[in-house]
This record gives sequence, C-alpha cells and structure tokens, in this order.
Amino acid sequence: MRVVAPGRWSLGVALASTLVLAACGSTPTPSSAALYPNFKACVVTDTGGIDDRSFNASAWQGAQNAQKDLGVKASYLSSTSQNDYDPNITTFESQTCGLIVTVGFLMGPITQTKATAAATQKFAIVDYNYTPPLSNVLGLIYDTNQDAFLGGYLAAGMSKTGAVGTFGGIQFSTVTIYMDGFAAGVYYYNKQHNAHVKVLGWNPATQKGTFSGDFTSVDKGQSITNALIQQGADVIFPVAGNVGLGAAAAVQATNGTATMEWVDTDGCVSAPQYCSLFLTSVTKGIATSVEAAIKQAASGTFQGGNYEGNLANGGVALSPYHDFASKIPTSLQGEITTIKAGIISGTISVDPKTWASYAA
Repeated sequence: MRVVAPGRWSLGVALASTLVLAACGSTPTPSSAALYPNFKACVVTDTGGIDDRSFNASAWQGAQNAQKDLGVKASYLSSTSQNDYDPNITTFESQTCGLIVTVGFLMGPITQTKATAAATQKFAIVDYNYTPPLSNVLGLIYDTNQDAFLGGYLAAGMSKTGAVGTFGGIQFSTVTIYMDGFAAGVYYYNKQHNAHVKVLGWNPATQKGTFSGDFTSVDKGQSITNALIQQGADVIFPVAGNVGLGAAAAVQATNGTATMEWVDTDGCVSAPQYCSLFLTSVTKGIATSVEAAIKQAASGTFQGGNYEGNLANGGVALSPYHDFASKIPTSLQGEITTIKAGIISGTISVDPKTWASYAA
C-alpha cells in the first residue's frame, strides 16, 4: 500500500541498480560471513502490529533476513497508536541505529520531521515517498496496480457468478491503488472475452467503495465479505491487512462456492490455514527492498531518494497459484503471462479509466 507525493519519483542510478538486483533475487551473502556485526537495523511498525500478515510483518522479515544474511543486529518497536511514532523513533535514535525503517503512509510526516531534525540519521520508509526526495531517507514505493491488474483479470476469469468483490481497510491511496488495478484487470478481461463481470465494493470512476475503517478488525472483514457474497461475488480481494482473515473465514464458510486473493504477502505463507482458498496473492517485495536498504546503509553506499517496485524489477508480483495451480485453466494462466509482458512493455495500461467502457 502506497502514498504518493505529487510528481514522479527520482532515483539515482546506483540506488536503482542495487535495489533492482535485490528485487530480482540476487544471492544473499551467507550468514556465516557476518559482514556487519556492529550495524543495527531498527523497524518501527504501524498500528497493525508486527504480525499483521502484511506490510509490518514484511518489513520486519526484511530486517530479519538482513540479520541472517549480513550479520546485522535487528530490532523493532510496535506502535499501538499514532502517538507512539515519535517516541519509538526517538528511542531508536538514542540507540544509534544505523538505519531506522518506518512502516506505512501514516508515518510519512513524522519520518520527515525526524529526518529533517537529524540529518546524519538514515531512514527508510515503506509505502511513502517525498518530493523532492530527502537525502537521508529512502522511500520504498510499489506499483501494486500492476500486479493487482493481473489479480483482477484472474478473478474475472475464475468467477462463476459474473461478480467479484473487493474492499479496503482505510481509504488511502496505498489501499485504493490495489483496488483500482484489480477493477481495471476485470474490465480488461471483459474486453478480451466479451464478458460482463461486475466489480462490487469499489468504483474507480467515483473513488467510492467499501472500507472496514481499520486494518485489524476480523469481525468487520467477515461481515463485509458476507455482504459481498450475498450480492453475488464469488471471488473476494480484501486490501486490509488482518481484516482479511475475517474475509477468509467468510469465504471458507461457503464450502468452496467462493474463493479469494490475498494482499501484500503470499497468503499461503502468512496465513497458511487459508491457503486452500487463495487463487493467488497480489504481493509486493517489501522484505527484499528493506533488506537491500539495510545492506546499503551497512556497507556505506546508502543514498536517499525513492525506490519504485514494479513488475519489471520484481518489486511487485503475483504469488504462485499453490492449490489452484491445476485448477486455473492453462489458457487463463497463459493470458496472464502475456498481459504481464504487455504491462512491462507499456502496451497494456493498468489505468481503470482506459477500460472503463468495459465495466459491467
């Protein structure tokens, strides 16, 4: 999930090269090397907690990976409310953290304030960027409308009722970018197949839809999903962190009538008890990019700016199909592969406005 400041993103060539290589799966340094045993990487979570099965957990996983691969020391502080952001960052500043990673768009303003006040302290922030860029802050942002487009196309192709549903946690651009891409993918499926699959829960044209109001309430996720299913949706895409667990419970209760897609992380890894429900997961490479940022800071090659993860550099992706690998038609899988290439080349737009005339 991403917040975008006005304008496009600037990125130094060296920075882009390092992160692109990491996102594409470069081989990590063996843990036995312990290259940076005196370096401390510190993560401040947003209010969803360290085990939100979403962006907080992914950022912490990146720090843990750096601890394993690079020998750094990793630690975190959880925020239970926005009032915890400032004191948590201050605590880590006093502990001489080589890099402080803040997680989520809500932490954008406080991260900027703290970074401006301490020019020698290095920061990275997940799901936020600054225009103009800050010299001591690396913004990590992700074009999740690209892989969400693929997820929407897949959902439309697998729907038996002709309706799919999505909902968000809170209406921020880092949430709605997923929902826009998902809807656009459904519309594109309608175009390609002369179909009329409906998108319930979100209207990209009006930017209005259904939101739980938080990223933690499982009960809300279950009730919203039940409502979408009652309206006819048989594939659900929650963009709401742990709220999605409630969606999974509702989908599970249909005994196979409905399926769903997970968000941010591979749901079969982060919520394996529901793996049998997931067609796929619409993911972003938070862990990989956080580890790459830590490596830069530890090795002395860190520079501020903004990293943009996309399909081309592996910063966003659909997860494997897992239990559905043999159930998704080969032809549909092939179409998705072709569409991915089209998005990367720029021949297929992920903007829902482009395909709005194919909205059912």
